[in-house]
Amino acid sequence: MKVQLIIPPGGYFAERWTKGSTMPPLGLLYIGSVLEKEGIDVRIVPADMKNMSWRDIKQDILYYEPDIIGVTSTTENRFQSFKLVKLAKKTFPQAMAIMGGPHASMAAEDCLAHIPELDLVVRGEGEETMIELCRWYQEGKDSQALDQVNGISFRKNDEVKSNPSRPLIRDLDSLPYPAFHLVPFEDYNFKFPVPGQGDLPAVNIMSSRGCPFKCNFCATPINWGRNVRMRSPENVVDEIQRLIERYGVKVIFFFDDTFNVNTKRVEKICDLIIERNLNIFWKCDVRIDLIDKPLLTKMKQAGLFHLSFGLEAASERVRNEIIDKKVDIEDFHNLVKWCQELEIIPNVFFIYSHPTETWEEAQETINIIEQYGDGIEASIAILHIYPGTPLEEIARENGVLPQDFTWAKRYRSKIVTLPAAQGDVPLYLDQLTWSQVSELIFRWSLSGGQSTILRKIPRIISNIRSFGDVARYTVMAWIYAKLKIKKIFGTKWNLVIR
Repeated sequence: MKVQLIIPPGGYFAERWTKGSTMPPLGLLYIGSVLEKEGIDVRIVPADMKNMSWRDIKQDILYYEPDIIGVTSTTENRFQSFKLVKLAKKTFPQAMAIMGGPHASMAAEDCLAHIPELDLVVRGEGEETMIELCRWYQEGKDSQALDQVNGISFRKNDEVKSNPSRPLIRDLDSLPYPAFHLVPFEDYNFKFPVPGQGDLPAVNIMSSRGCPFKCNFCATPINWGRNVRMRSPENVVDEIQRLIERYGVKVIFFFDDTFNVNTKRVEKICDLIIERNLNIFWKCDVRIDLIDKPLLTKMKQAGLFHLSFGLEAASERVRNEIIDKKVDIEDFHNLVKWCQELEIIPNVFFIYSHPTETWEEAQETINIIEQYGDGIEASIAILHIYPGTPLEEIARENGVLPQDFTWAKRYRSKIVTLPAAQGDVPLYLDQLTWSQVSELIFRWSLSGGQSTILRKIPRIISNIRSFGDVARYTVMAWIYAKLKIKKIFGTKWNLVIR
């Protein structure tokens, strides 16, 4: 029994991964580790990190001759994943072509309905499902038995069938550590800049799965569930120590959606790091209303240097009534202040163009960013629509997504994307004009938020697909030039003709 797990050549399309550094693929590494534990031969092919061409991937499949070919997918890179599934099936048709990952989990039936080469989709957590699929394959691939495998979608009698969701893994400590040995770890060159230390070798780990909150744009509850499952502090710190000793890691990126859901567990993790004198730097994402200064102080003592958290929108109406974030602006200001006092870098997430968000409300957000200036790292985005989220339902109801929209096809008009920045993810545009959105983006970048506009130009040009793209990029260029001139001469920002 041989399983080949492949990441498409384009990788994950996030901006930071265009700079010669990328994270090891935790999802596939967890699946690899449980398959190895079951005695199954597994090969992970990080085509993105290895700069493999489609021809290279074809040769690798022919060399390995797998029984199952698994392709991971995100909404950003889904077209690369679709192309890879088609290539795999054409190259080695006797293999079973399956897809997993966030996008496939959220749009399983859409994928199967439009990609005939795709045999099966694994939804949600893949570890136990993959083990059960491999056993099914080894035992003769009985079609009736496939009906009993939870967490999958497939075709049966020319119709797409989705079995019940698989119960989430309750005891995460029962999982073996990710199989980093299945990829060339050093080649990832994954580093984080630490103040006073320079760029240090890093690795990503997940100490929990799930998020209990209800932000309307977020896909985490679909992928990982709302009931947060947490590894024990001992299990987490044992893995950190192992990574330090085996791979020389000096920075840990906790990839949890909300690291501080259980504050007592965070305290215990910090205590163990300090007791073992691990001398590690780390960063994480937190919820702003679940942290106080004493806890943050202990986190700093244990090595925290970079803290990410979402405010999303400065407008209370947008933040709490539209997004359903349910956080208070004072908690945000307090956390920024504490970070500055403790010399922790505060990285704040902001999003523009929420449903019904007005120009005046959007300016509340940019005003906060400009108010803090270099005092925070501001990460901004135009609102993205992901399948299966409440926002997708709103977008379909309001005509932001056409009635015949499918995630499996590229749209030349109507659907607005910025593929040069974050792949082919539809943007939610409602009350704000494109000129206003452009002004918000460039006011942030010209305030110190980003210095890579010129570097992006070749990628922008290569991703132009329609006259609509040309028009939008022309507007962006005009706004950028105007703002640049305004900045040079020290005048005020208000330039857009509404």
